[in-house]
Amino acid sequence: MNKNDIKKVVLAYSGGLDTSIIIPWLKENYNNCEVIAVSGDVGQGTELDGLEEKAIKTGASKLYIEDLKKEFVEDYIFRTLKAGAVYEGKYLLGTSFARPVIAKRIVEIALKEGADAICHGCTGKGNDQVRFELTIKAFAPGMKIIAPWREWDIKSRDEEIDYAIAHDIPLKINRETSYSKDKNLWHLSHEGLDLENPANEPQYRKEGFLEMCVAPEDAPDSPSYVSIHFEKGVPTAVDGIEMEAVEIIEKLNDLGGKNGIGLIDIVENRLVGMKSRGVYETPGGTILYKAHKALETLTLDKETLHYKNLIAQKYSELVYNGQWFTPLREALDAFVETTQKTVTGDVKLKLYKGNLTNASVTSPYSLYSEEFATFDKDEVYNQRDAEGFINLFGLPITVKAILEKEWDK
Repeated sequence: MNKNDIKKVVLAYSGGLDTSIIIPWLKENYNNCEVIAVSGDVGQGTELDGLEEKAIKTGASKLYIEDLKKEFVEDYIFRTLKAGAVYEGKYLLGTSFARPVIAKRIVEIALKEGADAICHGCTGKGNDQVRFELTIKAFAPGMKIIAPWREWDIKSRDEEIDYAIAHDIPLKINRETSYSKDKNLWHLSHEGLDLENPANEPQYRKEGFLEMCVAPEDAPDSPSYVSIHFEKGVPTAVDGIEMEAVEIIEKLNDLGGKNGIGLIDIVENRLVGMKSRGVYETPGGTILYKAHKALETLTLDKETLHYKNLIAQKYSELVYNGQWFTPLREALDAFVETTQKTVTGDVKLKLYKGNLTNASVTSPYSLYSEEFATFDKDEVYNQRDAEGFINLFGLPITVKAILEKEWDK
């Protein structure tokens, strides 16, 4: 499609540095096209304040703010939680699964508006460009995609700030505090500046750095406890009070944040091939993952639990790589749903200065039997049976050792 053929563009708009300058850039470089901004509300909170005025002032014809929080939690976060998916053992995928829910809604609006193209502000180095564009391809395979970072001459955040100043675009950041951040209901990520060097310790106590959590050393000197009830792998109540999905995460974010829970410092392998360093705040999510895993240890048999761990790694890679809308992810969901039939019960956790420990786990479907596990006298287990089991289990080792002796003769 020729640039001159593009009359209307739908922009994935956050109001941050990248997308703020994209609106005037699109109009300058795409024949003064109409720009419709779309913001997906996945829990950014005050970041959405004043967004419509800003979008219109910088050249957009209108702004959609779509409330996606409930869909985000129930259809994306909880699916991933039930799968136990954690990317490279640490990252709880906060940015990764927010992108498909936002991009899907943007496609719906673009089709409704009769747009010629969809634009995003993702860099050519990052993962988000893939996540956005694979979702667009899944729902509008013929849609033109504009990615300014792959076109324009701007090379850095400093140059972006220069562009914004030259075009009278108001910014909430300055050159000294311009971490690349992404915030939603689940987490807040920090990248760039001093964090680009893994030798630098994150300055958690620096004013304005952390937003969802306190530094662990600033958490209360006495522990907090929280009880979470799950029904078939889905959290439904906190401390005995039933809550909606979004409310549960908000409640646990508040509690976890006050206790310094959910801070990770990770060097991760990006999809595009490079390593990147980031700091993530995921207080409520960390609590939910810990509780869910504790309940599964009680309710899943050994073989299912071990195999599910293998599935979890693949699931995390699919989410991280932007492959949410794929047959494999749907197939893995079917497996996961089967495993969650008995993941019902209550988990009590102890929170103390950034640490989470199990305090209590109960379930009506518990596979744990004190009668079998006890070190005291029991009437259900014949310890002599272990000898025959060991002989059979170790038979390949025994045979190999016997034959090796004969070979050496």
